[in-house]
Amino acid sequence: MALFSAYARRLRLMLGLACLLALGACGFHLKGATPLPFHSIYTNVDLDSAFGARLQRTILANSPDTRFTRDRAQADVYLHQMSESQNLRQLSIDAEGRVEEYELNLDFTFQLLDKAGHVLLAPTTLHSVRELPYNDRIVQAKESEITRTFRDMRDSLIDQILRRISAPDVQNAYRDAGDRPIVSIPDNSIQRNDQNYRPGSPGNPGGMPY
Repeated sequence: MALFSAYARRLRLMLGLACLLALGACGFHLKGATPLPFHSIYTNVDLDSAFGARLQRTILANSPDTRFTRDRAQADVYLHQMSESQNLRQLSIDAEGRVEEYELNLDFTFQLLDKAGHVLLAPTTLHSVRELPYNDRIVQAKESEITRTFRDMRDSLIDQILRRISAPDVQNAYRDAGDRPIVSIPDNSIQRNDQNYRPGSPGNPGGMPY
């Protein structure tokens, strides 16, 4: 019986390897790295920030041959952050005028250009929204939860950015960039629009900042 079990395990292993080889031969690839067609990238996103550092790690993890450069002139492409905004608004209040629920909104607009300024990916706005219940008896805990939720929303935007710049149409645009329109923009032009609720401010009866 033991000999039969060992033989069966070896047979299953051999069959599994044969299936993997067959899938590889027909062009199937396991979900993993998504190599980008360009080898160097410049961005005006602050790579020393938590968001920028994770963006850099995510791109490098999925495209190991791509490197980030601090000099735009040395980069194959320019990931241009055009604007960003985040805001926190009251979604519902109780009969006493206290906030019961908040809505968190985060917008990130960017485009991708090649070295000559050809538009590989037109201005694209990514939007993330979350709803968060609020209890004014545990203000400090809710402040931490809002901060953590915004961080999670930014992380989800990073995954979307990677999917957009690694899409087949962007890869095709990079190969045929000469047919694309050209724009000229400064290196560090970012428009920010952060709408903060201040403790005790009008329209914020819960006194909840984020």
